[in-house]
Amino acid sequence: MSTTIATDRRQAILEHYREPEPLDPQLFCLLELPDDLPEQLSIAEAAAITGLTAHTLRYYERIGLVQVRRDEAGYRSYSRRAMSRIMFITRLRASDMPVSTISHYLDLVEQGEHTEPQRLAVMEEHRATIQRRMRELQAALAVTEYKIAVYGGTAKP
Repeated sequence: MSTTIATDRRQAILEHYREPEPLDPQLFCLLELPDDLPEQLSIAEAAAITGLTAHTLRYYERIGLVQVRRDEAGYRSYSRRAMSRIMFITRLRASDMPVSTISHYLDLVEQGEHTEPQRLAVMEEHRATIQRRMRELQAALAVTEYKIAVYGGTAKP
């Protein structure tokens, strides 16, 4: 392959590459619970709201990520606090944070304010991982868009 063709391809890919947008403050609402959410929820209701399976909710409880009390009949009863924690965990998992790291982070939270520097370090490291992954995905998208442009968008599968 000639140097000119490689340079042209590289330039075409770079033209499609964009830095991630700054964080929209409205995204913070993704961690908030609806105001009309009941004070206590069954596991089925918690699963429906979070999009997680009952199995996953029980797993999070079993490994200590979330504390869930039991009602008079012995059924799990998810408080607003438990639901907030589950939503937080869900967002971290969606960003590929390992369960072990989430567990470590939540252990630090439970230890108190004096662990804030360690918690900050965990989150900064995870942010760097997310940003690296986003750059990798942006590059993959640019290559895909380049190939679509090369084919004129008319190629049939």
